[in-house]
Amino acid sequence: MKSVRAVLDYLVSGNVSKIFGIPAGSVNAFFDELYDTPSITPIIAKHEGAAAYMAASYAKYSQSLGVCIGSSGPGGTNLVTGAANAMREHLPVLFLTGAVPVNTVGLNASQELHADPLYQSVTKYSKRVDKAEDLLSEIHKAVEIALTGVPGPVHIAMPIDVQLHDIPAPRMPAFPSRTPLLPDDHLIHETVDKMTEVKSGYIFVGQGIRGSVNDVLELAETLSWPIVTTPQAKGLIPDDHPLLAGVFGFAGHEQASQLINDRTKEAVLILGSSLGETATNNWNPNINKNKWTIQVDFDASVFNRKYVVDTAIHSDVHLTVSSMIAELNARGMKRNSYPAENRSKVSLTEEYNTSNVLLKLQEILPSSSRYTIDIGEFMAYVINHMNVFHEDSFDINVHFGAMGSGIGSAIGAKVAEPERPTISITGDGCFFMHGMEILTAKEYDIPVLFVVMNNSRLGMVHHGHSLQYKRAHERFSQQPVDISQMAASLGVPCARIDHLGELTEEKVQQLLQTTGPSLLEISLVDDTVPPMGDRVKFLSSFGK
Repeated sequence: MKSVRAVLDYLVSGNVSKIFGIPAGSVNAFFDELYDTPSITPIIAKHEGAAAYMAASYAKYSQSLGVCIGSSGPGGTNLVTGAANAMREHLPVLFLTGAVPVNTVGLNASQELHADPLYQSVTKYSKRVDKAEDLLSEIHKAVEIALTGVPGPVHIAMPIDVQLHDIPAPRMPAFPSRTPLLPDDHLIHETVDKMTEVKSGYIFVGQGIRGSVNDVLELAETLSWPIVTTPQAKGLIPDDHPLLAGVFGFAGHEQASQLINDRTKEAVLILGSSLGETATNNWNPNINKNKWTIQVDFDASVFNRKYVVDTAIHSDVHLTVSSMIAELNARGMKRNSYPAENRSKVSLTEEYNTSNVLLKLQEILPSSSRYTIDIGEFMAYVINHMNVFHEDSFDINVHFGAMGSGIGSAIGAKVAEPERPTISITGDGCFFMHGMEILTAKEYDIPVLFVVMNNSRLGMVHHGHSLQYKRAHERFSQQPVDISQMAASLGVPCARIDHLGELTEEKVQQLLQTTGPSLLEISLVDDTVPPMGDRVKFLSSFGK
């Protein structure tokens, strides 16, 4: 059998059912084997970068291995940004790239690229396999690394001749699974001792609490400690919970800032956050200043990186939190009742601006909608203004900040959870990078609503320069384009909004009733400064 056939059989044994990417000469052997692998559907994207975002989002919401493939040379380089994004989010994605035949390396072969060093800094493991008999074992090793410990992406480069070489039928290795990382019982006991001694504290949560939300809420209610979320964790804690102080960090809330700066708090429990720049409002020292600090994470490298912690618990968040609850219960502390509060951060008005558009959209769309948020000035309004009605309702990749990622992410999320209404909020700048993926969604009947905030400029850049340098270059703007007409030319149902009154429930519902994707263009130039001032202050601090 061909060595690449063994790779497909291995992926089938791990219940891989979707592979995202683009076929080309150096991976044709792989795609040819898909004819005989009906359990795997290839999702053929329009750009490898978008395919990488799809695979990463699919891995996140299917809680399984994502697989993404591209050609040697440019296909491989196009995938690198998506790999870096998956690395930042700890998402297990197997990136496969083709490579030139082994005996042509160094001879300027077509699309030759020594890819594995490029991926080493953005994956957990990267290697080119030069012997056919080693291909399956290296794929297995890479998948094991991707799924175990701290999950993350891996990369294998497969030379054309290696894929096609005949090998004896191999013994199929068992597909790996992740072993839970248990907390130390003695450390839990000591930590709860301290928790019960302090008069007050708060819980700082990152997106690492995904899948642990109910336990986190029970712990907060047992301790009566308020909760602050990072921008990446927006959507995990419901807005109507009385203990939620809001988002801290990029485009965060004043109430959350007040809590962070509250000198009476004696302790902070950090759950599932690496405490990066956007999560900490440019590394605000008050997060744990003069506070007893506990940090829980499955990634030990985040401990004492910027913030010194008193107690570091290297464990899966949900296991640690449930152990803390059990220990508190054993000491007679029970969960307090916190009835939901009806509260909204911002009121809807009649002005045609970004805030009102997003709030009105949220009124119309199903409350269970998941929003994948691209990078742009609208992102700040989403973080600060939009409400959380349903668990895990926002996907915000502000930490890596790749424009266009929200488009591919929406497709991957919808493929992973077909029953969840999925909305991509993107901008014209992002759309011009990866907007043709709406055609991918059309070809596979993937019903995502793409909302394009079209202001004919790089809005975040415009506002950032205006705040930081008191001027913005005229070339940050661009010739207005009717994006709805572009969608119509692709056969995608669409609508265009030029004022707030046109944004009606009837119009949006018509778009939602399609069997495939649809597009809603919001033509709006909003000169209101987005709520991102602290980011500008941080950038302005350099060169002084």
